[in-house]
Amino acid sequence: MGFTIDGLREIRELRLTGRLPRRLVRNPVRMAVAEYTGLWGWDVTPGARAVRRGPGPGRPECSCGRADCASPGAHPLSAGLTIAAGSSLRQALADWDRTPGATVLLPTGRDFDVIEVPRGPGRRALLRLERIGLPLGPVAEAPHGRVWFFVAPGAAAELPHLLYRMGWDDALPQLRCLGPGGHITAPPCEHGGLGPVRWLRPPNLESSAPPPARLLIGALAYVCHRAAG
Repeated sequence: MGFTIDGLREIRELRLTGRLPRRLVRNPVRMAVAEYTGLWGWDVTPGARAVRRGPGPGRPECSCGRADCASPGAHPLSAGLTIAAGSSLRQALADWDRTPGATVLLPTGRDFDVIEVPRGPGRRALLRLERIGLPLGPVAEAPHGRVWFFVAPGAAAELPHLLYRMGWDDALPQLRCLGPGGHITAPPCEHGGLGPVRWLRPPNLESSAPPPARLLIGALAYVCHRAAG
């Protein structure tokens, strides 16, 4: 994770002195933007949100306004709209407030890639990886039944070769990797109108950078293979 010295110091000092702005404390989304950009050194992209127009399980509409939107509530509002990592607290929040009601998206491919697996296998793999003591980065669970493992950038390009070399290429249908040009919905925001994304393993100041994909891929592919079988 690319910590930023100024952002890290600013958030830490505000927390220690109890002087976090009230509007920040009371708004978990704004707090998340401040921490992702200042504490963890991640870019943030404002995303569209899903809007339900009545009772029932019907398909939600997207705040982008497109009737034919392919991913309601799960895409960036604008391709070039990003709040840069390392922005001051004041600047990050001012930029964020220009997109009221947006969801928080984290672009993949710069500071981390994300390996996505189904919820059941993902949870089992996380327990297995923690038990054997392998290094882990953040891990999030999305409401559409997927678990996201943060890994070092470059994983998306090398994943097919890694799986083939290990003999797990049959796991590819259930396992994919998001790299440059991708994004994930960040906690505590909702994904696609289905509910909030939540951390299974939150980012941690004491943890190192996300691990190389090769350290995790064996366990992830194994549980996906077992689930498919």
